[in-house]
Parts: sequence; C-alpha cells; structure tokens
Amino acid sequence: MCTARPGWQTMSLRVGKYKSTLKNIKVDLHDILEVDTEKKTVRVEPLVTMGQVTAMLNPIGWTLAILPELDDLTVGGLIMGFGIEGSSHKYGLFQHICVSFEIVMADGSLVKCTKDENPELFYNIPWSHGTLGFLVAAEIKIVPARKYVQLKYTPCHSRKELIETFTKASLENKCEFIEGLMYSENTGVVMQGIMTDNYEWSKLNSIGHYYKPWFFTHVAAYLDKKYIGKEIVEYIPLRHYYHRHTRSIFWEIQDIVPFGNNVFFRYLLGWMVPPKIALLKITETKATKKLYELHHVVQDMLVPIEHLDSALNVFHNEFLLYPLWLCPMKVLKTPVRGLINPTKDSDEMFVDIGAYGNPQNKSIFSFFFFLFFVQ
Repeated sequence: MCTARPGWQTMSLRVGKYKSTLKNIKVDLHDILEVDTEKKTVRVEPLVTMGQVTAMLNPIGWTLAILPELDDLTVGGLIMGFGIEGSSHKYGLFQHICVSFEIVMADGSLVKCTKDENPELFYNIPWSHGTLGFLVAAEIKIVPARKYVQLKYTPCHSRKELIETFTKASLENKCEFIEGLMYSENTGVVMQGIMTDNYEWSKLNSIGHYYKPWFFTHVAAYLDKKYIGKEIVEYIPLRHYYHRHTRSIFWEIQDIVPFGNNVFFRYLLGWMVPPKIALLKITETKATKKLYELHHVVQDMLVPIEHLDSALNVFHNEFLLYPLWLCPMKVLKTPVRGLINPTKDSDEMFVDIGAYGNPQNKSIFSFFFFLFFVQ
C-alpha cells in the first residue's frame, strides 16, 4: 500500500512510478488540530504546510522550533523525509522537535508512538518515506516567537574565511538562525539571526513582498567591495524571514522565469511568482521531464562540519553549480538508533550542502543537442 497522492502534487522531483503497482490509499488530511500553549505543542495532520503553520502560530506569538523555508513543504514530508532549517544547529532536525506520531499500520490499527511509548517505531519513522505506515497526525514542539529577525550578514571573499565564520557561528550557538550561501568556489555570505520585538526603521527589510528582489540576489549584493569591513544588519519580519526562499524557490525560479527579478517585472507581475510547483510538474512535457531528469540536480549532502571543506571540493568538481546552500544541523544522540545518527557517541554538528539547478561541468553542446532533438 501507498498514499494516493500523485507525484505532481509533491515538492519532490522523484518520479513515483512505484505507485502504479501498489494499492493507493487516500490520506487527505490538511488541518491544524490543536495548539496547546501550556504544553508548548501543536498537533497537526500530515498535509499541513509550513505556510499554514506560520499563518496560524506567528500572529498568536508562537512558532515551530524548526520551520523549513519553503511555503508548500508539508509536515508529513518533513517527518517521513528530511526537515532542516536555519535553527537546526540549535534544535536538530525536524524529527527532533516531534513529540509524538500517530500511524495507521498495515493491519489498519492506529498506533501512537513517543520516545517512551513504542520507541522503536518513534525513532525509525523519520527518513522511512512512508514504508512503516500512514502518518495521520503529529505533535510538534513550539517556542515563543518574536515579530522580527535581526539578521547580520558577513560577506566572505575566501573559502577559508567562509568556513571559519560559518563553523564558529554554528558551534558557538549564540543565535537562533544560521545560514550560508556560496556564490562561487571562494565567495559567499554567512548570515546569523536572532528574534526580536524591536527594530531600526532605517534597516527594516520586508523581503516577502512581491516587488522585492529575490532573497539570494539581495544577499549576493553584499559581496560588493564597498561592504568589506562593514557591519551589515537588517530587520526582517519573522514570517517574511521564514519564507525568504519561497518566491524564488531558492534560486530555481531563474531557470523558469529568467527575467523574474527584473525590477519592472517584479512591480507589475511579481505577485504571480512563484508558480506552484504542482502546476509546473503537471504541465511539463515528456521532453522537459527528461531534461530535468538528465540535467537537473536537487541534491543535499549531510556531512560532519569538520569535513565541510572537502565536501565543497566534491560539489565544485562534480557539479560546478552555484549558489550552494549551507545549513548547520545538530544530529542528536537518541536512546534508540534511528535511520540517521551521529558518527560519535554524542551529539554532533553536521552541515547540509544543497545544490539546486543545472550543473555547469557538462558540455553545453550536449545540453543543446538534448534540448532540440530529444523525442
């Protein structure tokens, strides 16, 4: 058995051909069931999105401890697959802020699991991709929210400087959010954020508005030489910060709408961007589907932070694809071993390196041959 949700409705680029050989079960559960501010938890169904969560929790002063960046990511996908965000250096992975899961097993029984009740199931559901049962509800930790994120940008003009800045910030654990964007082999920007209720009007940047520049292009501007040695701080509304990569789907939208960041397009038609990924997937042709399968990369590598330098070499040599997304994450040691564990006998800091787009290390002639002659 498997869920009946068609592949075009998911965020994943995986082609779910296996579903045609299995019994499809409809699991259309989209609701936030309960917010308990005394227990500091929220109980939700699996198809609740991060956009729903922030719209519900932020106005009442709460948020998820880990809230992945894209608006349409679902709770079920983040639990059964992989969930990470700029606060993961502090709280771990999305699975680590989950208090309980409710699962319908293959025999039709409903099983609740926590770290004390059915712990083997509780610790192995994350990363299981739905192979252990159908997730129907999850209880997740929430933390107090503030109105703004004070975001400090540190431009780096050498890989050594970037790795040292990024590693130090991740291990010191003095801020709520840490993120890095690499724009070339030796340049990038490290960002550190803290939540606050106060802001400086001159430094307020509501980046979520449709007419604003895409976030990754806004950050790239700070690599200009005029910012060397200067402290760069902005104040971003919390919900805008959480969904900072939504409008540009990180930076994938530039391959779909190359002129989308043009100032005239943003002000006139920016409200139309981004198109829903589900719409893009259901309307793609066989040719474009093959193009994505053979020439497009959506790849995350999770490595101990001390191996960041050698991992970046692999990405540069194999993909030659920038920007790269860097996000630190603490992998917690748990009483029962799950499907991801620290390499040491204690909590361990990892880093997620994300490569999204078309690699540049292949011959451009073969690319155009494929584009024009594929059947």
